[in-house]
Amino acid sequence: MRLLLVEDDKKIALFITNGLRESGFAVDHMENGEDGLHMALNEPYDVAVIDIMLPRIDGLTLIEEMRKNGINTPVLILSAKRTVDDRVKGLKIGGDDYLTKPFAFSELLARVQALIRRATGLTNPSKLEVGDLTIDLHTRKVEKSGEKIELQPLEFSLLEYLMRNAGQVVSKTMIMEHVWDYNFNPQTNVVEARICCLRDKVDRDFENKLIHTIRGVGYVIKEDL
Repeated sequence: MRLLLVEDDKKIALFITNGLRESGFAVDHMENGEDGLHMALNEPYDVAVIDIMLPRIDGLTLIEEMRKNGINTPVLILSAKRTVDDRVKGLKIGGDDYLTKPFAFSELLARVQALIRRATGLTNPSKLEVGDLTIDLHTRKVEKSGEKIELQPLEFSLLEYLMRNAGQVVSKTMIMEHVWDYNFNPQTNVVEARICCLRDKVDRDFENKLIHTIRGVGYVIKEDL
């Protein structure tokens, strides 16, 4: 999942970025509202975490402009302001959730995951399943036919994206946009290489093959081609 973080406090931003990347997110961090708005309007994100007090453009204006331009990315607002009026204002202009500073990373992560579940219509809060393949989003445990599969963080993120779009063909560009951050070089064959590694772990030793290549289009995870 790809996340936009707009936070001008470098210590807080590093704390959030490191934690989210360890949890399998591709994170784009912007230090001011102007750059954050540019990214929000021009790049696809699964969720955004936006501080209210930002230089150039404040967080509320940023969110308001996103909504005016038809950007429906779920937004978690960060703020040191704790009053009910502040929270209500943030939610009214288009924020989806509100977290006050200081906060525990575990709570931020839980709220981010909840926003993604809500946006994607996921009914089970912790598991994704395709055939006999399951992944637990909380424990990051992957099993196929009851056998545990060990994945690297990026492989887990790739599998999560495929499974959230089960039955739908996703292109190389779509994968790059949602699994890698904006510094990624699209000219490399890293997507193909990662798909190959993932297929090797998920399908090679099992009769039920799930990850399929649609030649010239992209990839799909499903029980039957």
